[in-house]
Amino acid sequence: MLCPAYNRTVLTALLLLTTLIQDAGRGTQDAGPPQHSEEITVTATRKETRLADTPSSVVVVSRESLGNSAAPTLDDALRQVPGFTLFRRSGSRTANPTTQGVSLRGLGASGASRALVLDDGVPLNDPFGGWIYWGRVPRLGISRVEVVRGGGADLYGSGAMGGVVQFIRRADEEVSAELSYGQQSTANGQLYAATKRGEWRAAFTADLFRTGGYVLVQPSQRGAVDREADSRHAGVDATVSRGGFFVRASHYDESRHNGTPLQINDTTIRQLILGADLSGLSLRAYAGDQDYRQTFSAVAADRLSERLTVDQRVPSRSRGGSAQWFPFARGGHVIVTGGDVRQVSGESDEGTTRVSGSQRIDAAYVEDVMTLTPRLSATAALRVDRWRDTAWSPRATLLFRATDRLAFTAAAYRAFRAPTLNELIRGFRVGNVVTLANEDLGPERLSAIEAGVRSGPIRATLFSMTTTDTIANVTLSSTPTLITRQRQNFGSSRSRGLELDFEQSIGADWNLDAGWLSTDARLSSGKRSPQVPRHQATLQLRFKNAGAQLRWSAMQFDDDLNQFRLRGYFVADLFAARGRFFVAVENVFDRHIETAASPVITLGQPRSARFGVRFRP
Repeated sequence: MLCPAYNRTVLTALLLLTTLIQDAGRGTQDAGPPQHSEEITVTATRKETRLADTPSSVVVVSRESLGNSAAPTLDDALRQVPGFTLFRRSGSRTANPTTQGVSLRGLGASGASRALVLDDGVPLNDPFGGWIYWGRVPRLGISRVEVVRGGGADLYGSGAMGGVVQFIRRADEEVSAELSYGQQSTANGQLYAATKRGEWRAAFTADLFRTGGYVLVQPSQRGAVDREADSRHAGVDATVSRGGFFVRASHYDESRHNGTPLQINDTTIRQLILGADLSGLSLRAYAGDQDYRQTFSAVAADRLSERLTVDQRVPSRSRGGSAQWFPFARGGHVIVTGGDVRQVSGESDEGTTRVSGSQRIDAAYVEDVMTLTPRLSATAALRVDRWRDTAWSPRATLLFRATDRLAFTAAAYRAFRAPTLNELIRGFRVGNVVTLANEDLGPERLSAIEAGVRSGPIRATLFSMTTTDTIANVTLSSTPTLITRQRQNFGSSRSRGLELDFEQSIGADWNLDAGWLSTDARLSSGKRSPQVPRHQATLQLRFKNAGAQLRWSAMQFDDDLNQFRLRGYFVADLFAARGRFFVAVENVFDRHIETAASPVITLGQPRSARFGVRFRP
């Protein structure tokens, strides 16, 4: 349970914040024109809506903000959104891809993502394991990123239990490119090219990346077996469209070493997408296949040697489609209906052991956006998903505009996440931690309520989220040389807290974005939820073509028993451009970021500088 002192602190902060918001709203109104955020249109809520009219907690990361980030990868750039975390604190450049699932609002991370990541309406989550390959969508080809925090299963189903991250593709016609090189032999080249001839439009994006990486294990525990965790990836896609119809083909290839000579990953993904965006109707159909290889090793206690334990190959195939229809908008009602289907099959082949499985999910949903009075609107939505079980995901929200500059929101909803094939049939090993599969896993289910207040540059949301039958990596045994865990439906977990966002333009050249997330996340055992800090804060300051990003996180535990403590950290990143040239420095003060304890402590990105050049017409 939340301690009384924590409850009082959060409630007091919210009351004080309401007063500040009212003052800020009046101040902003007196200042003249409305803020930029009032004019942004978001689509991740299934229909185009002004950000100011959306009852959900939405953060929009603009193309300019992405461009002024020191991070070369999307996942690291999105860390400026409070509450956005991967399974561990390390990023996609050095982390095993199976640890790159997204968590929002302190729901607790696992390899599978508890948030749905979409690329132009098509799921980017790995169909077999639920994690994300962040290099599949080149940053240069993105117009903006929308992050919806809070359950989205009423519209998107399994995978959107904690929220939705949507990449919006660029629609302009130009040719632009970016090249950079920096420390750790990190090189990156990106290209975006689009042209239009009559009713036909063609676009091409490419992202080539490699890094020599760094040694993951902290210096005091390193041995002869430890080496740099390097990686490379190449992603390309081409889109041809006419009118409202389009076809997109993509290819992605990735390989990496995971910190020792014998531990490697290789992935190849191919995908074809057909789509149509017509008046009142949106259609998507996609098919893809993936080849994944992973090796595991046992490392000696003195870290002087290792031996190969598993050479695992995991081929998988996926098919899916979605349809969304706006039947009518009249009498104060806007109705949205739709449905989707996804089929995935795969196997885990370890030579002497082979297991396989398939999974199909069919779903339908309806949403009614009601204008009750000029100042009060409500939304009611319901979705049903059918797979091995049947899951109902309802949602109800209210948006009350007390004044032209002050609004209040409230929401109650239920959501769920079905276990992935990876959790059902594939075990894995990271360092000396073995995690076993569990074919008897059931879905985890979420119930939540939230209330918010917003005005001008300030938004605040108080939330309470409870997950039952939580899918967690439960420790079965622990010795100095081997920790054994298994995926289980482990009781319940709860995350309660307060999130704050501040966005302000200062004159024509300055922009300030800040956020804070305070959560008390606990398991039914009373232990703190692993991988969830009590407090996180971010600040991004941009001036023309320069920017600074600051991130602070309190300590967190790496395991369900709260035995392995990961210290808090503070990181500062800097970016500056002049003409075509730019320089970016991550982790300016070279702080140690503890990412995992198995029980060996591994570290996040050390200080790293890049120099680059950008080409635009």
